[in-house]
Amino acid sequence: MGFFAFLILGLIAGAIAKAILPGRQGGGIFITLLLGVVGAILGGFIGSALFNVGINEFFSLSTWLLAIGGALIVLLVYGMITKRSAH
Repeated sequence: MGFFAFLILGLIAGAIAKAILPGRQGGGIFITLLLGVVGAILGGFIGSALFNVGINEFFSLSTWLLAIGGALIVLLVYGMITKRSAH
């Protein structure tokens, strides 16, 4: 998968993760893109390590599920960090 396809995947996965999680998460489009890309990398790593499935094809269901799952994890961690620093 190319660089721009990976960025698009990260942006969409980050947006879907923000829509799935309840509550308000801070950050705009750049933070969504960054968290989505980091989440896609994390999801690909976890998928490769646990299930022997990585992020290879843009239009693969496993790619999207891994990217969204990773983005959810990263968004949860980001939310815990930003809540802690706000108090």
